[in-house]
Amino acid sequence: MQIQGQIVDIQNKRIYAGEITVENGKIISIIEKINEVKSYILPGFIDAHIHIESSMLVPSEFAKIAVLHGTVGTISDPHEIANVLGKEGVYYMIENSKKVPLKFHFGAPSCVPATTFESAGATINSEGIKELMASPDIYYLAEMMNYPGVLFDDDEVLKKIHWAKHFEKPVDGHAPGLRGESVRKYISAGITTDHECFTFEEAEEKLALGMKVLIREGSAAKNFEALIDLLPENYENMMFCSDDKHPDDLILGHINLLCARAVAKGVDVFKVLQVACVNPVHHYKMNVGLLKENDAADFIVVEDLADFKVLQTYINGELVAKNGESFVATVPFETPNNFNITSKEISDFSVSGSGSKIRVIEALEGQLITNEMHHKPLIIDGKIVSDTENDILKMAVVNRYQNTTRGGAELSEAKPAIAFIKNFGLKKGAIASSVAHDCHNIVVVGTSDAEICQAVNLIIKNRGGICAVNGSSTKILPLPVAGIMSDKNAWETGKLYQEIDAMAKELGSSLKAPFMTLSFMALLVIPDLKLSDKGLFSGNTFSFVDLEIE
Repeated sequence: MQIQGQIVDIQNKRIYAGEITVENGKIISIIEKINEVKSYILPGFIDAHIHIESSMLVPSEFAKIAVLHGTVGTISDPHEIANVLGKEGVYYMIENSKKVPLKFHFGAPSCVPATTFESAGATINSEGIKELMASPDIYYLAEMMNYPGVLFDDDEVLKKIHWAKHFEKPVDGHAPGLRGESVRKYISAGITTDHECFTFEEAEEKLALGMKVLIREGSAAKNFEALIDLLPENYENMMFCSDDKHPDDLILGHINLLCARAVAKGVDVFKVLQVACVNPVHHYKMNVGLLKENDAADFIVVEDLADFKVLQTYINGELVAKNGESFVATVPFETPNNFNITSKEISDFSVSGSGSKIRVIEALEGQLITNEMHHKPLIIDGKIVSDTENDILKMAVVNRYQNTTRGGAELSEAKPAIAFIKNFGLKKGAIASSVAHDCHNIVVVGTSDAEICQAVNLIIKNRGGICAVNGSSTKILPLPVAGIMSDKNAWETGKLYQEIDAMAKELGSSLKAPFMTLSFMALLVIPDLKLSDKGLFSGNTFSFVDLEIE
């Protein structure tokens, strides 16, 4: 097979007319050859940090969409399914991914559960990490979000890092806002990357200390604008990633969109492409070709180097996408699940109040971090209720793994944890999801206890999903694969997600991605105020706090 076009040589920073010859999945020659083909041939794009589960698609279905945008490989952290199903969840993702051409490179989730302050479906200890790291299908130790464990020399944390070093595989970081001596110690433990920088100064410091910094632009967390000006001087030590990308956003684009935005800002195209295509391959020792002789024939053809409209995607010499059509085949897959709770009662969501001020979670558009606010609650008949006028809405997290209480000896049903949150903007109804990082319990926000309960029970009945309810009007996207992924294809999943997202906005939410934002409100390792199934939690003090302030 011969392919002609304008060949983009990223390493030597030149573009020339040429011809590529491919045999048996390898590039056997690249020669300069005069031709009239105007399109450009370049290495495929890499997402340097993504949780495939957040697309609500299994890997084989994710691949169908990603190749349309020129993605040929990913650095994938199966942390989400591991919190639900443990090591078996990791193996499930690996085996499913092997059925399609896209080159998934999975890591061993380092924090399952992420903290001891929430209920997860499984645990992966240091012995489990040892087993995973020994596998040739595992390429790195995934994000070490337990940075307090690193800073305070937690034995189990250090053992996990040890096994990564033993098998000579890199360790990914996750340390939002960590600066000064703390970040120096974190890096000295052997942690090489961070995708959680949300300010220019933070990323600049971490780069200066030898870390590789990822520019993240997902469905909820968006750090491109804050960090892109670092790329021209630091392009050898940066990468692009999406981290978490919902299906409707994935249909629109992937890493190709970040390349277009960077070039539009005047960043040198060769520097942009090194970040998007080359750096992840070298850092993680990926089995992805870089448009060189004897490399795997993994490359893309784009219309231009401005918009990066993808015309063709090749993986191992196979044409997997052309002009908006994906050739990745549908493969059968199982739907493992472990929803183990019964339906709830409206009274489960009531909370008494004295009238003093309460702590309120302030959700921030485009960020995973939150703030702690103090606000006088709305109390009716001695109960704190949602205050739609001031946009202080009731939020709950429901343990989806067991009905027993936290005491263990008692067999009565565990009460949902209750908090209040600002900036969701709902004027009526409720929205709920079993996609709730990191443990994927059920998280819900609503304007009345009745509709909060209705939304939660709809999730329980379907053994996972995202939903919106408004009285008798309900809409749900079932997620039967571990309660976090769909058993449908990307287009069906994306369409239904868009419908539910639109319903949430009709209920009053002004957030760009209300369900993605909702999914991070139980993520305790990102400060400040969050809610787990065990209670209201401060990420700054790493401890539980009371709802009411005396």
